Amino acid sequence: MGKKVKKEVEPPPKDVFDPLLIESKTAATVVLMLSSPEEEVLAKACDAIYKFASKGDENKVTLLGLGAVERLYKLISHEDPIVRRNAMMVLGIMASNHDVKKLLRELDVTNALLSHLVPEEDVVIHEFATLCLAQMAVEYTTKVQIFEQGGLEPLIRLLDSPDPDVKKNSVECIYLLVQDFQSRAAVCELNVIPPLLELLKSEYPVIQLLALKTLEVISKDRGTRIILGENQGLDCLLKILETNEFNDLHVEALAVLGNCLEDVHAMQLIQQTGGLKKLLSFVGDSTVPDIQKNAAKAIAKAAYDSENRKILNEEEVENCLINLLEIDNDGVKVAASQAISAMCENLSSKRAFGLQGIPQLVELLSSNNEEVKEAAVIALANLTTASPSNSSAVAEAEGIEPLVKTLNAQRDGAVANAAAVLTNMATQEPLRLSIQSHGAMSALTEPLRSTSSPVQSRAALTVAALGCDADARAELRNAGGLGPLVELLHSKNEEVRRNACWAVMVCASDELTAVELCRLGALDILEEINLSTGRKNNFSEAALEKLLDNNLSQKYSQMGYLSSSNVITDGFYDYGQIKPGIKLLSLEELSMQELTDRRAIIFINAKPQEDVLAVEEKPQNSSYEQTTLSPSVSRKSSREKSRKGKGKKEEEKMIDVTQIISKVQDEINQENAQWQPPPDFILLDYIYDASKTILPLTTTREQVVALAQFVADKMGGAIERDKLHDFSWELHISEIEYELKSNVVPIGKVKKGTFYHRALLFKVIADRIGIGCSLVRGEYNRAWNEVKLVDDSPQGVTGLLLPPQEYIVDLMFEPGFLMKQGSAEADQYKRI
Repeated sequence: MGKKVKKEVEPPPKDVFDPLLIESKTAATVVLMLSSPEEEVLAKACDAIYKFASKGDENKVTLLGLGAVERLYKLISHEDPIVRRNAMMVLGIMASNHDVKKLLRELDVTNALLSHLVPEEDVVIHEFATLCLAQMAVEYTTKVQIFEQGGLEPLIRLLDSPDPDVKKNSVECIYLLVQDFQSRAAVCELNVIPPLLELLKSEYPVIQLLALKTLEVISKDRGTRIILGENQGLDCLLKILETNEFNDLHVEALAVLGNCLEDVHAMQLIQQTGGLKKLLSFVGDSTVPDIQKNAAKAIAKAAYDSENRKILNEEEVENCLINLLEIDNDGVKVAASQAISAMCENLSSKRAFGLQGIPQLVELLSSNNEEVKEAAVIALANLTTASPSNSSAVAEAEGIEPLVKTLNAQRDGAVANAAAVLTNMATQEPLRLSIQSHGAMSALTEPLRSTSSPVQSRAALTVAALGCDADARAELRNAGGLGPLVELLHSKNEEVRRNACWAVMVCASDELTAVELCRLGALDILEEINLSTGRKNNFSEAALEKLLDNNLSQKYSQMGYLSSSNVITDGFYDYGQIKPGIKLLSLEELSMQELTDRRAIIFINAKPQEDVLAVEEKPQNSSYEQTTLSPSVSRKSSREKSRKGKGKKEEEKMIDVTQIISKVQDEINQENAQWQPPPDFILLDYIYDASKTILPLTTTREQVVALAQFVADKMGGAIERDKLHDFSWELHISEIEYELKSNVVPIGKVKKGTFYHRALLFKVIADRIGIGCSLVRGEYNRAWNEVKLVDDSPQGVTGLLLPPQEYIVDLMFEPGFLMKQGSAEADQYKRI
């Protein structure tokens, strides 16, 4: 045998590295491997990092710190499909970390991710690319990037993917994107509705839920709702509601349906198919609060359209809403109350709620939940607007007390609408009196101090509604409510300012309140408002006039004029002319001042105090022991008595004076605690004598002449024109002031009076006995009275009724002489 030859093995090439299996237990080493040029190393490193990152958020932070994200971002565009896939998987799960998302935004990865959503790409890459996008799309800046980089179209295309994870991630990303209005408008053009409706048939609840949530957002746009209807979307939604297996989708399905029902066309369609009746029945049978709440919200949205309200009323939606008020869930009660508010625009619904729903709403006013209370009172405000029957129903349900309490609720909306309900109810006198008896005026003081314009406006309007009664005005005055009301006159809000003017006008209906309003500065503010063309309103002008008409002392001092309708009552005083903006002190304050050399202040008080009558000696005239004159003898009644006396025998003409005289009114009891000026018994005597001697005269002209002569006789008689300067009335007045140790002088004390004393006395007595006259202040201590008289018909003409002519009454030179207004003699009388 031949000898065997041993074959030599060739050594491997020097430039080839033998395969090396590396087992690493540190993340840092594996991250370094992401920079390897070998595809197999890269793929295995990505796989290892994926497993590491899946274990928790801390591992993701560790990888972030090691710089893994930057390397992975480069690898998602690697040419090797396995490397690309594994890198995308890692980025997809790491994107759930906030810091990782922040870095990904800085790296601007969205464009790279979107480039992998093409149909030819691996489905796993689709899954994790969409997962990464969905997790990043929670941030607004990423939404904008995805939209601007055309990401909507590939995402919508992936809704048809055979992989459920891709569908889920894609629809979730679309849901986040459509929160922005630009994306919401764009998805409709990209025909997103059909694939979304198809997803509702998915066997995965999470996909169905995300599809419904997306439909809920995009169906807020009318164009989407139309497309949804054209694609039988309403039927699809109703089927979900009818399927018990889908009860976890009912809330979201109702929300979408609620948006659709805002359109009249959709409402009509669902009514015609019987779907609306099924929907209301479904809501009535459900015991799930979220379903009941969403149903009520859907009704509220739909009810903003008049045609929809009509359809809902035909389906008797009122019963459904009233039942929802009984549900023991605050959210449901709020939603039902809001739906009732919306349905109130329909008169039939308003009547239906008035018959059944008002007691339930009143009950909700006592809720501990402020939102429930607000929603209920808003519904009541809408129900009682222009509806006296519903206002009465609120009172019958014992709603006044909780409404008054709601004026101090925590939410401004509740306060404002409680005031609105009370205002609506106050149009009926019995209800207004009932509201007052519950202390509403006192409760309104806090709303008047509110910083909320709607609350201020409604509160002022309620004051105007309730303030027509004297007791209500007194309550507001005593509760300190006039101060904040006056402050509202400064408001820059036009509605607040107007309503405040209205309230001031109403409150100024009695002297006590008018004086207090003036003291608080209302007069000055109103004058300032009326000087501004932009701020004044009809109520500001009326309020100023009313304020002055019920504070005649202020009016005469400031304006220098009292009309025939301005009846001078006890407590009036003539301070003299003052400039606008100067605050007039009260008679009490003036009486407390020491005697000075200023002009005497003439006051009127023909009302004796009870204690004075009891302990002081009566005036010598025995007639005072029988009667005292009332300061409120009406001009109407006296004129009626005067007319009855005409054309009768003398004894029949005589009027029983005691019929126009009354004892001191009950107001003394109300004012016991208040300071009162001393009674002027001499003036009381003048009024009694005038009523006894002048009232029986047949004509007003005769009465005016007789009264002028009467006044002149009491004030020093007639004065010759050329001896006027010798009539030393100033010395006489000074003597009285010195005697009284005060500048405040009762008019009865004045025995030598000049023009303004005589004109004032004439006006005082004329007002008491029913002679209409005005009082005008002139310059240089001048004042005069103007009366309107009807002249006799021309001779030979009968039955001709002439218009009244205005005359100036001479009280100084020829007492009783009547000078026609505008004549030379009248002008001379004013100027002398």
